[in-house]
Amino acid sequence: MRLEFSRYTERVGAVRLHEVMRVIELDSSGGGPELPTLAVRRVSEERLLEHMARMAVVIPIRDERLKVFEGLLSAIPHACALIVVSNSKRAPVDRFRLERDVLDQFCYYTQRRALIVHQQSPLLARILQEIGYAALLDAEGRVRDGKAEGMLIGMLLAHTIGKDFVGFVDADNYFPGSVYEYVRIFAAGFSLSPDPEYAMVRILWRYKPKLTYASGLRLDRWGRVSERTNRYLNRLLSLHTDFTTDIIRTANSGEHALSLRLAQLIPYASGYGIEPYQIVALLEHFGSSQASEGLKQLGDHLIDVLQIESRNPHLHENKGLPHIQSMTLQSLSTLYHSSLADEAFRMELREELIQEGLLGPDEEIPVPHILPPFGPYAEAFRNRVELLLEQAWLPARWTWPAS
Repeated sequence: MRLEFSRYTERVGAVRLHEVMRVIELDSSGGGPELPTLAVRRVSEERLLEHMARMAVVIPIRDERLKVFEGLLSAIPHACALIVVSNSKRAPVDRFRLERDVLDQFCYYTQRRALIVHQQSPLLARILQEIGYAALLDAEGRVRDGKAEGMLIGMLLAHTIGKDFVGFVDADNYFPGSVYEYVRIFAAGFSLSPDPEYAMVRILWRYKPKLTYASGLRLDRWGRVSERTNRYLNRLLSLHTDFTTDIIRTANSGEHALSLRLAQLIPYASGYGIEPYQIVALLEHFGSSQASEGLKQLGDHLIDVLQIESRNPHLHENKGLPHIQSMTLQSLSTLYHSSLADEAFRMELREELIQEGLLGPDEEIPVPHILPPFGPYAEAFRNRVELLLEQAWLPARWTWPAS
């Protein structure tokens, strides 16, 4: 793979936000050695495979089309570990059982293994209660009903099976080829990072196709949610640095990856606010000299946030206006309630939400539910999860050793 290397970096405390890099060549095998003095970097297939072998790819899924899910599975490179966290309905039709069956058949015929768990598993909830990670549970003792909670379960499982990196891909992607590219971009990003043990790679879709009655296929650069969240997240960063910037282009990047060492250090916002809050959390905890506790955890390390633009467009399920509105409100609430925001920022954001009809004049922007870092609970989870793993390993027709 060959990429246009980042030419500019915003440095905020111990966080380095890199300008968007672009994929120039998907396959550069046989293309000669990398020339580090050039603006274009080549990552060899050997390097990609090395990092993919250390990576788990987590697919959070909720009532998606099984054909789309099956195509998605075919796109995950064989070197990666595969983890599916489902929050699908169990009745009147058991969607989770159907997803498990699709994954079981896929693993059997491709000679690979995978983990699949249901987010509402009583056994999983009991393990989380026992280890003290009750922030993931609701008042009834079940895992909270949110995307972020499913992603955290995936991260805990990735740590349990000994991986160094974890990547996320959404389950509603109609193009398997784009998913295959995303995972290779994750590996390329970690290969190019100065310190891959403390790095995050975020995908910028090249285009987001839409079908319209008036003009047919239209390839838009930005989604409606991403455009607004990017703008306000850059404004928030500007408040912190006193310099206007537009460096953040991946605020709502569902397709992203991060090292598990970094993943264990940061808190997460529940629901759809998880992606923008990852950057907010980095800035709050590691982005200033006042963040003494966070900087102490890092030691001499710096955190790199790499943004990479794909070649493939991203076509996913159109879930309608209510989904977009919910995603917008949850994303922007993490910025509104950030300690980096000032009163003028909050007032402007609130007025825009009222004008867009996303918030009533007398309503308050909901405070996001913040989930604490999972690092303090990771080893305890690993020590108690054997029975869950026995039920979760696929294919079911194989017997895996307990280790």
